[in-house]
Amino acid sequence: MAFPLDLHSSEMTREIQFGHLATPTHTNTSWDFARFEVCAHRWVDVSESGAGMALLNDCKYGHHAERGRSDDGHPMTTLYLTLLRGSQYPDPKQDLGHHRFTYSLVPHSGDFRAAGVIAEGYRLNLPLRAIAVPASAHGAGVPLVTVDNDAVVVEAVKLADDGSGDVIVRCYESFGGRAVAKVSAGFAVRAIVAVDAHESADTEVALPQVRTDGGVAEVALRPFQIATLRLRR
Repeated sequence: MAFPLDLHSSEMTREIQFGHLATPTHTNTSWDFARFEVCAHRWVDVSESGAGMALLNDCKYGHHAERGRSDDGHPMTTLYLTLLRGSQYPDPKQDLGHHRFTYSLVPHSGDFRAAGVIAEGYRLNLPLRAIAVPASAHGAGVPLVTVDNDAVVVEAVKLADDGSGDVIVRCYESFGGRAVAKVSAGFAVRAIVAVDAHESADTEVALPQVRTDGGVAEVALRPFQIATLRLRR
């Protein structure tokens, strides 16, 4: 699928796990030409100063962007999304049958970070699910976890693997800059501590700076840094 866009963009920004990368759109060398397709997760974006277009998807990974000129000679950028593959390995029949997927275009002004492209990617891949709960249910309608900084994304909320009943919250800085965010729990918490990816506070891994006040933790993150918090109920 190709989208010719009236944009002069020298690079394509693409989401990876816990962050994003910028890939040049030019083909000045044979090395650049060979990188005609790159991997991305939920979204890619091409922008010029003050405007841009993001392409979201819910299950596709191959993307490509190239520069060119319109019929009247103006610079433009064409954005491509690979919809189907017919390779022989690991599944020689992967292109057969009925395929269902969604992709979406999001035009925006200004920088893609401030325009909410990252949040739109999550919204497409994790649509709101409505469930019926009793009116007497404790805490119904209250978010389990909230964050006061758009740059910090909550990636996972789960019970601790050790069976203690503690809640693990994993978040990361998504804009590519330093950020301070307050992570608040929607339930009673007696302590919040930073832990490593194995959910242990006893580690040699450098943990993010965390200051706690009751059920609120103030977390200071470096660009694309991941924070894992243990909320002791």
